[in-house]
Amino acid sequence: MAVPKKKTSKAKSRSRRASAWKLQTPARSVCPRCATAKQPHVVCPECGWYAGRQAIDVD
Repeated sequence: MAVPKKKTSKAKSRSRRASAWKLQTPARSVCPRCATAKQPHVVCPECGWYAGRQAIDVD
């Protein structure tokens, strides 16, 4: 069985593992009422509407 010639440093192994931790940008959709960008399945922060009704009162 193959054996490594040299020990892998902590920095090398940790950087290899850290490559899987990349963050992705959150998904975006358009509010059908005010046409601003918002997260899907969340109340619109600009107009306060969700699923065809006013969920919160935004002043």
